[in-house]
Amino acid sequence: MSAQAPAGITRAPGRFRRALTVGCLVAAAGMPSGSSAADSPAPTTLRLLQMNLCNSGRASCYTGRSPTRAAEVISAERPDLVTLNEICQDDVTALESTFEAVHPGGTVVSAFQAAGDRPSGADTRCRNGQSYGIGVLARLTAPGGRHTVHSGIHPTQDLTDPEERSWLCVHVDGALSVCTTHLAATSSTVALAQCAHLLDEILPVIRRSTGSAPTVLSGDLNLRRGGDADVRSCGPSGDPRADDGAVQHVLASGGVALCCTRSVDMGGATDHPGLLATLTVDRRRAAP
Repeated sequence: MSAQAPAGITRAPGRFRRALTVGCLVAAAGMPSGSSAADSPAPTTLRLLQMNLCNSGRASCYTGRSPTRAAEVISAERPDLVTLNEICQDDVTALESTFEAVHPGGTVVSAFQAAGDRPSGADTRCRNGQSYGIGVLARLTAPGGRHTVHSGIHPTQDLTDPEERSWLCVHVDGALSVCTTHLAATSSTVALAQCAHLLDEILPVIRRSTGSAPTVLSGDLNLRRGGDADVRSCGPSGDPRADDGAVQHVLASGGVALCCTRSVDMGGATDHPGLLATLTVDRRRAAP
């Protein structure tokens, strides 16, 4: 990326180092970070569900019904991974209960990352007072699996928008990092800069820290194929990618194959459909 910021954009490279948090939340043994591809397990097929719930209570798309509809979709589709945008913090807790119910006997984990609020220096808040942001739900597939959480605030923001956009990754089973973000809606130039920084700078750091495990980014990127700020210019051109025909996308690294993507009806509870994708994760094919 260019060192010169376009008008209306602020950059703070050092902020990434301060904002990045890494927590080992399950300490049981899993695949060590330095495992070789030859030691990696056979390919694993996982189903990923992306949803933007528009549940802040402040946007015109708010209905108050989206968490209930999201729970219905999780129960019906039974995904292994869920990425969530425009949610309140307690939405993650409620949907994790539904997620646990569709994976009885397994281990499921969740994570939440608030968006920043520039005027206050604290979190952006939902109308109900809870922190507002993004979330991930994941099912651990390995016996005694473990996971780590990485999160932060994008160093490039639109100064005309008080909301500071964030990113979140959960590394599961030593085999895959599933990430989400909700990029700037006020400027496609800012959104593209945020996307490029996440894929070109942040995710490679995470991959190196996890022994080159594959990554998948799923979220509302507020970018389109063929737009003035084309989402296809974000990330390596040969990597697998899919979208809902609009602004929700799934972008994967080497070692992940995408297929069978489809939209899921949200019954008018939010202004975005759900996006369901099938991933085949083969760590043996991941680039070092």
